[in-house]
Amino acid sequence: MISIISAYLRRGYRGLRGEVLVLPSRTIVVLFCLTLFLLPLITAHPYYLRILIMASIFALFAASWDLLSGFTGQISFGHALFFGVAAYTSALLNLNIGLPPWLTIPLGALAAVLAGLVIGVPCLRLRGAYLALATLAFPLILTGVVFVIPDITGGELGVSGIDRLSSSRVIEYYIAVAVMVTLGFVMWKITDSNTGIIFHAIREDDLTARASGINTTRYKLLAFCLSGLFAGVAGGLYVHFMRIAGPSTLELILSFQVIIWTIFGGMATIYGPIAGAFILVLLMEFLTVAPEIRMLFFAIIVLLVLLFMPQGLTTWVRDKIEKVCPRCKLRNIATRKSCRVCTADLD
Repeated sequence: MISIISAYLRRGYRGLRGEVLVLPSRTIVVLFCLTLFLLPLITAHPYYLRILIMASIFALFAASWDLLSGFTGQISFGHALFFGVAAYTSALLNLNIGLPPWLTIPLGALAAVLAGLVIGVPCLRLRGAYLALATLAFPLILTGVVFVIPDITGGELGVSGIDRLSSSRVIEYYIAVAVMVTLGFVMWKITDSNTGIIFHAIREDDLTARASGINTTRYKLLAFCLSGLFAGVAGGLYVHFMRIAGPSTLELILSFQVIIWTIFGGMATIYGPIAGAFILVLLMEFLTVAPEIRMLFFAIIVLLVLLFMPQGLTTWVRDKIEKVCPRCKLRNIATRKSCRVCTADLD
């Protein structure tokens, strides 16, 4: 048993040294995850944990938008639909049937997948601004439905009294962070696979992708469903943490916020939206010390980043600390003179 464990540890160390620590961007990601997991050992103040839980939930939500819009080019202005559908589904299953959060959250995510199909099928033939406007209509329609049946949805007040994720704020924190990190890694692996390459091809030129034999309809539906799944998990976590599901989970401002987080951090990266959500959520909380100029400072910072870093903050930082090999296209640390794989000259 000891020999098996030591073999796995050696394999993990080799992978860490050969695949992660060779690139500064990957090292930063590992350090960020370690910091999140070790933070409660330094401070377990409920206020700080609450902010980071919300940042983790919104980071997962932003990454799900990037999976759809950043990688396939299917721009969605109504992404709050997935979040709200999962939130209401999880809340109603918990209140009316008594299902625990570990069941209601996956079921809410499945409901969001169905919402992805509902949106994806009629919108497949639309592109650009027409697609964006069509997706914008769906959360508005659902908000109207919420107000029409207040006996079920609670109307403007929503539904409350939902079970917490855990009786301990620290455990809630670890649940939110672990789910965010795990699903963020899953989304990154999806985009780094053959499916991700096809998503890229659809974004760059839909017609050429179809001409090359790719079933773009199937992959667009897959993108909508996957995005809905991950956004649904975020919605389920949110409703069990806040213990209320209301029309605010379907508001257009939430759909636009997720776009800001993603563009700020860097589209088509997965880790960019996560970083953007953490930075901007923490920034908005920090700026509560100056409520009169809070939105002004926020707008100035976002505009400066978009002006001087049009590809996003994380993409700009990565390009400063790493360089791409002209021969094999692999990334290397910026201080290297030759590629770590093919030994091509990097100067």
